[in-house]
Amino acid sequence: MSRATLLRRTPTGAEATLWRGLRGSRLNGWKFRRQHPVDRYVVDFACLKAKLVVEVDGATHGSPAALRHDAERTRVIEAAGFQVIRVNNIDLRDNLDGVRETILAAVLRRDHL
Repeated sequence: MSRATLLRRTPTGAEATLWRGLRGSRLNGWKFRRQHPVDRYVVDFACLKAKLVVEVDGATHGSPAALRHDAERTRVIEAAGFQVIRVNNIDLRDNLDGVRETILAAVLRRDHL
């Protein structure tokens, strides 16, 4: 079983919440994939048409080591031609509509490049 398949089968609560708002082209018709491979990483969500990656970050992403790892991960994903935006679990819990609006705005900016 691939790492992407395993991650799709065991989403975090925040990932599951966001996926309910993105799946089936629910974000104004934009298609997203979840747990999609990009270079050597598996990203949380990717809109291939807009070359946009959405990463969901929990509390463990705040340590200095995690921040360095996330920066390297972002560098590699951006080198593959994607823009990376990060959303945190608290924003997903408290403001899902705002997170969806932020993602939609990023998709629309990427679509016009």
